[in-house]
Amino acid sequence: MRIKNKEINNRKTLDSIIHNAEICHLSCCLDDKPYVIPISFGYDGKTIYFHTARTGKKNEIFLKNPQVCLGFETNIILITDQENACGWTFDFQSVIASGEIKEVTDPDLKNHGLNQIMLHYSKQNWKLPEQRIRNTKVWQVRIDTITGKQSPAKTSTKGE
Repeated sequence: MRIKNKEINNRKTLDSIIHNAEICHLSCCLDDKPYVIPISFGYDGKTIYFHTARTGKKNEIFLKNPQVCLGFETNIILITDQENACGWTFDFQSVIASGEIKEVTDPDLKNHGLNQIMLHYSKQNWKLPEQRIRNTKVWQVRIDTITGKQSPAKTSTKGE
């Protein structure tokens, strides 16, 4: 990372950012054409889970090129400067992770993945109907690499 004092190295903090993010931006690529998808997700501390329709463009891409990158951000605050257009910025925390995407076919793991998604947004576990589990396409990304960055609130005075 270019600016070392903004780097986050603590895995607990990185995990907290992921757990607090509302949306994951999943990027993939096929034939040198990038594709980014905002997704709802679940995270169990090692693996990101999400679901898709049974068919579609992203599913085709995942099967042809399983290497993906994930982006998460939280604690986003716009910092304004009414006298200097170039003084506007954001406070934030972000995580970039990468790994290989795989379809989850085992019913117990699909249930786990879908419950991780529900847990992320509802903070509770659910008894999911077997038919829903069977008819839902679930994907997992085990995180291979992870980095984090933050930009804390400005503490300097104007003109510095």
